[in-house]
Amino acid sequence: MNLLEKNTTFKPLYSLKHSAINVYFSKNSDDFVVREKPLYEFSNQGEHLIMHICKKDLSTNEALQILSETSGIKIRDFGYAGLKDKQGFTFQYVSVLKKFQERFNNFSHPKLKILEYFTHHNKLKIGHLKGNSFFIRLKKVSPSNALKLKEVFTTLNSQGFANYFGYQRFGKFGDNYLEGIEILKGKKVKNPKLKNFLISALQSEFFNRYLSKRIEFSHFIKDFNIKELMQLYPLSKEELQILKKQKNFFKILKGDVLGHYPYGKCFICEDLIQEQERFLKRDISALGLLVGKKAFESLGFTKKLEDEIFKELLEFKQQLQGSRRFMWSYIENAKFHYNEEKAHIVLEFFLQKGSYATTVLEELLHTNLKLDC
Repeated sequence: MNLLEKNTTFKPLYSLKHSAINVYFSKNSDDFVVREKPLYEFSNQGEHLIMHICKKDLSTNEALQILSETSGIKIRDFGYAGLKDKQGFTFQYVSVLKKFQERFNNFSHPKLKILEYFTHHNKLKIGHLKGNSFFIRLKKVSPSNALKLKEVFTTLNSQGFANYFGYQRFGKFGDNYLEGIEILKGKKVKNPKLKNFLISALQSEFFNRYLSKRIEFSHFIKDFNIKELMQLYPLSKEELQILKKQKNFFKILKGDVLGHYPYGKCFICEDLIQEQERFLKRDISALGLLVGKKAFESLGFTKKLEDEIFKELLEFKQQLQGSRRFMWSYIENAKFHYNEEKAHIVLEFFLQKGSYATTVLEELLHTNLKLDC
């Protein structure tokens, strides 16, 4: 199947096997709250002003537009560590030169507040965050579904989750990646940020497809016997026996690109037994491919799997920078509370940067939030 054809539907595989759980979820300011955690402490010295802001039902770009129009400062002069959802109540940090601080003294807006100021030596840039804390309220939850959700949430908290890119990456109709391939083929796009976003959506689409293939592989290793697996994959009996013995659901492979979790240098998996132990301790995780000339190369069976999924994108490899992204990530600081009287569940957890709370919710509920929200 040509993955670049229009109307090619893709539904990621889940790591957990259970039926869909029927609840009500809405990304609004009461039920969806995001708090950004900075990558480093602010020194309170330097020429850059760091503003801690909270916004209600505004995207990061819309918030910057408001700050720009109020202060007269150009949007490009603001810095930020990451984009936040439009729907919901979100907290994040933005920066601007300290000399402009007086321009915000009388700032007032019904959907945007400046909570506090810091100073620092450098401007905030994309990636200057550790991650995000989430507060999510689910409604219309029956007692039986609450028990089921608690069990699934506990399992995810214990084993981790498939780190898919969330639906936000792919646009209203889920087809941003098709525009990305047209750009690589020569289509002109004047807005450089839009151009980069669409190309990134293309890389993300293929990353998700590859990750789904690895989830399928992990299920097969668990569910099939050695003889059956030897008919499916070009792996030796010894390799398959080692994979069978891996305690983790997500199976790491010899030749995988691994990285120290949650950030660290890439390296090739050579000793499956040794690396499995480090994987279980969450010291390392496996990294999937974002196609490009600078991406760390995998080896062996992993390389064959990647070439199979990414073949339609590899011809554009030299046009892209490329990198690696964790395929398997973890929930931290997890809390679960059920109010039976109101039929509400509150979930609280922290995710490292680059992971999506909606991805966790889709794994929990086994439903497509893009369609349901």
